[in-house]
Amino acid sequence: MSLTNTIHFRNLRGDLFGGLTAAIVSLPLALAFGVASGAGPVAGLYGAVCVGFFAALFGGTPTLISEPTGPMTVVMTAIVSSMTANNPENGLAMAFTVVMLAGIFQIFFGIFKLGKYITLMPYSVISGFMSGIGVILIILQIAPFVGQPNPKGGVLGMVQNLPNLLANINPVETVLGLLTLAIIFLMPSKIKRFAPPQLVALIVVTVVSLVFFGNVEIRRIGEIPMGLPKLQMPTFSASQITVMIVDGAMLGLLGCIDTLLTAVIADSLTRTEHKSDKELIGQGIGNLVSGLCGGLPGAGATMGTVVNIQTGAKTALSGLTRALILLIVVLWAAGLTRSIPMAVLAGIALKVGIDILDWSFLKRAHKVSLKGAIIMYGVLFLTVFVDLIVAVGVGVFIANILTIERLSQLQSHDVKTITDADDAIVLNNEEKQLLDQANGRILLFYLSGPMIFGVSKAIAREHSAMADSDVLILDLSDVPMLGVTASLAIENAIKDAHDQGRQVLIVGAAGKVKQRLEKFGILKFVPQHHFFANRVEALKQAVSLVNPHAVANATNTSEYSSQVNDTDTYGYQA
Repeated sequence: MSLTNTIHFRNLRGDLFGGLTAAIVSLPLALAFGVASGAGPVAGLYGAVCVGFFAALFGGTPTLISEPTGPMTVVMTAIVSSMTANNPENGLAMAFTVVMLAGIFQIFFGIFKLGKYITLMPYSVISGFMSGIGVILIILQIAPFVGQPNPKGGVLGMVQNLPNLLANINPVETVLGLLTLAIIFLMPSKIKRFAPPQLVALIVVTVVSLVFFGNVEIRRIGEIPMGLPKLQMPTFSASQITVMIVDGAMLGLLGCIDTLLTAVIADSLTRTEHKSDKELIGQGIGNLVSGLCGGLPGAGATMGTVVNIQTGAKTALSGLTRALILLIVVLWAAGLTRSIPMAVLAGIALKVGIDILDWSFLKRAHKVSLKGAIIMYGVLFLTVFVDLIVAVGVGVFIANILTIERLSQLQSHDVKTITDADDAIVLNNEEKQLLDQANGRILLFYLSGPMIFGVSKAIAREHSAMADSDVLILDLSDVPMLGVTASLAIENAIKDAHDQGRQVLIVGAAGKVKQRLEKFGILKFVPQHHFFANRVEALKQAVSLVNPHAVANATNTSEYSSQVNDTDTYGYQA
């Protein structure tokens, strides 16, 4: 597998045009996310350039556009806020070090081929998590949207200061913010094909602010330093090193989830299949470089990726083109952005927050599954008001517990003990005759399906309810997998039967199931000649142990039935 993405020039026009269009879409978002994070607009631009370039070069999804995204910005905002509060001198440098750590974690995830596992979490958890991030992004934009500085304390601080913010609205900046939202929401689809609404809003509202409110004091971006970034060397605080590592792991994991979900969307549009582990390595390299350059962390961006594909891009050349165009802006044209009002960027970020909300699932979650809806809303609440890691951890734990409980209930129905030929399990005629011959002295213990740990209760329950018998037949013919906890429950049943003087026969244990039993030392209680490939042979052996004369009778009856079955309706043998 080559390290870099396969790049060719057979689709040069489509890739260049896709990269240019994606750059136009990315510019206002990069500025908005940079300001929203607290690291400054230039951090958003550096993040868009560094993550976009290296993820395209080394990633595993050719048409994926990587840049600072809403979810990554929300987490980065909390990191910048906490780091600068605890260490005003080096807090921002430590926040960029966390970005580097996130990149390193992503590289490790890719090297150890964990890509296919990262998105294996219930949709109710993903939906609640993403919607919670959307709510956070919306709340954080309230202050700049109404022309006020952000209060301290993050989301809780914003909620507590909401009455004060609304009482001191700056009318001019609020109007500019509303005009930004109006352009983004109401722009006709025909125009959207040629010009991204975010860029149109950025230009139009900035011009309006200069023409009509030139003499009014409005908070603007201000001067952005042009030129190459200064390298940010890793900076640690002994007291916060553990927090930084945890934040780096959380940021890296979120970037993986965000990226791989977007890569799936890219696959559906291009009819291709991305390489998830390679993509994580590319994203990790991009975030590592972005942190070194003082840029925001990034991930696969749905909007940029869709625009890139729809305008004809097919290879990673489009992502490289987009990054180089943004680099030109940083090096030579950053001065043009100094007049952009902060309220405009708040309006753009507010729209991103609204788009992150999973409206489709929010509207019907309670109809689809009440438990799923409770999990989703619980994760949303924890994400907004407690902590992102706590939200995901609690959500995944509860969802998995409920799933295991449901699977255990279903599997428990396939744990049966019978002593005669009833309808509990399907027996053929010969098996029924053999079981009837035993007069209830043979106990058939039938298990079916994967024996996960939740089924151990059912095994123990049936075991404790076992009737008196001389022979226990344990039928594992339909058991493809035997877990440790279920194995222990089976071991207890076999031990008790052995201690009570019963003979134990095992049917259908093969491959890994038999290996698991052997590792538990079952052979001490069940000799090798008591293992059978099918139930008929085991029943014959069991009947011979409890009623030797019945075997011959059952065999003769079986042979007679076979002869009758071989005779056609006219009495002639076939």
